[in-house]
Amino acid sequence: MDTGPVYPPTTIPNGDGSWFLLPNDYLNWTRAAIKAAQVVLSLVAFILEETVTSCIKCGPLYFFEFVSCSALLFTLLLLTLLSTALHRKVGVSCWPQLDFVYTALTTLLFFISSTVFAATNSGRSMEVAAVVFGFLATAAFLLDVVLTLRTPGFPFKKQPPGKPAGNGPEAEPSPEREELAPNNA
Repeated sequence: MDTGPVYPPTTIPNGDGSWFLLPNDYLNWTRAAIKAAQVVLSLVAFILEETVTSCIKCGPLYFFEFVSCSALLFTLLLLTLLSTALHRKVGVSCWPQLDFVYTALTTLLFFISSTVFAATNSGRSMEVAAVVFGFLATAAFLLDVVLTLRTPGFPFKKQPPGKPAGNGPEAEPSPEREELAPNNA
């Protein structure tokens, strides 16, 4: 008389099979759309800056180039990590803090580089367009900082005593869903 396996399966299959995990504990649809806009605006600012063929004071142009390219690459990386299951495999447990510091720092750097580039460019149409997209990217990064502060709150505040330090699903192991079958031997 065979009644089936002694132990039930210990894993629960993922029904959807999707690699795209939005919304999740770190990124909701609104912030993901804002991060996508940051990527696009940074890309456009970088491309427009690259079309500038000559400059009188090249330092601000190079600084703007560095900031727009870095913002493009790092924001794309962060968006990819946070919107897929890859953020679980990296080994970082402080995603909200990392995201907040990166976004706030990028906001500041984009604002400084856009302001300095706006003050020192020669007024050609590509330079002006690059500055405009630099300020639009700054606004997108600032909006992300404001939404982070309003929605989940300041990521560095102390956790209540009963709550684990991490903010993600890795912070607390899930309890077993069913008990093991008794051994009738």
